Amino acid sequence: MFTSILSPFDGSVGAEAALQKAVKLAVLCGAELTVLTLYRHHSVLEGSMYVTSADQPENIDDLMRNHAKDVAEQGVSIARQAGAQNVRAFVKGGPTARTIVSFSEEHKNDLIVIGSRGLGSLEGVLLGSVSHKVTSLAKSPVLVV
Repeated sequence: MFTSILSPFDGSVGAEAALQKAVKLAVLCGAELTVLTLYRHHSVLEGSMYVTSADQPENIDDLMRNHAKDVAEQGVSIARQAGAQNVRAFVKGGPTARTIVSFSEEHKNDLIVIGSRGLGSLEGVLLGSVSHKVTSLAKSPVLVV
């Protein structure tokens, strides 16, 4: 049925529910499971508005990337505890929905399992949810949990 399942994971309750469903499907199908965590790139102007502590001199992109790595590792841990055997994680920066879809196409995932609600911003409320955008852009099937 499915051989490669992608589950975008941002640490939210909705993303965890989707990840749990993705694990069940991966186990049932013997599929590889990929956890994808995204972070938002900040412009120089946006980055200059953030205050970091002296012990963390990195720019905001580095901080966001490091946080995303921690979230991705959390997703892998959740997946393994739920029974996934073949699971790996990736961290990417970029516009959320388009990055999910392009990643899925690049890695030849034949199913995307995504939460209906994540840690979205006000922009998501005004312009539409990430899951809605992914369903309209993806060439592969998308299961919204």
